[in-house]
Amino acid sequence: MAALPADPHVLHPMPGQPRVVLLKPLVTSPLIEVGEFTYYDDPDDPTAFETRNVLYHYGPEKLVIGKFCALGEGVRFLMNGANHRMDGPSTFPFPIMGGSWSEHFDLITGLPGRGDTVIGHDVWFGYRATVMPGVRIGHGAVIASGSVVVDDVPDYGIVGGNPARLIRRRYGDEDIARLLAVAWWDWPAEHLTEHLRTVMSGSIDDLEAAAPARH
Repeated sequence: MAALPADPHVLHPMPGQPRVVLLKPLVTSPLIEVGEFTYYDDPDDPTAFETRNVLYHYGPEKLVIGKFCALGEGVRFLMNGANHRMDGPSTFPFPIMGGSWSEHFDLITGLPGRGDTVIGHDVWFGYRATVMPGVRIGHGAVIASGSVVVDDVPDYGIVGGNPARLIRRRYGDEDIARLLAVAWWDWPAEHLTEHLRTVMSGSIDDLEAAAPARH
């Protein structure tokens, strides 16, 4: 009897570990899209991810996170609602204080933004990493603990620091192209289950050899 794949619709995938949640069955905001098996780990309240970890999300920019991403405790995404005017003497958002100041709300609407924040597949975020608005992070990237990501991260890049800088890439350009072409994260669940050891510890040659026929 063939082994059954894991269930991407279970909120807590690890028995006895309520600190780990799959985000796809958790999120409700139409402005957040998360792929299957992406998880968040937090000993406090991982189910509050939308309010505690996605900040200043007043729209319309989206947060898009791919499949099979691992988010360590305290990872946060700052959205464009955190933006303040910087073209005058003060950056303070007076109109949100109410009263007659609210008559000048046009001064804080329509501020320039960087668009959607887009995270690829198989990205590993270390403890308390922060992602700034409009950043795009490529497939297979690694974000070191405590990093503040202000610029785009290439596929299979490893970044760290504040602001985060590219430390190295996990593979060379040719191998990265091969990995992107094989796109194991899009394999059917049953096929992925059959070749899990290759995905986790095999070579790129092994991965290509194990890919479904359509690849």
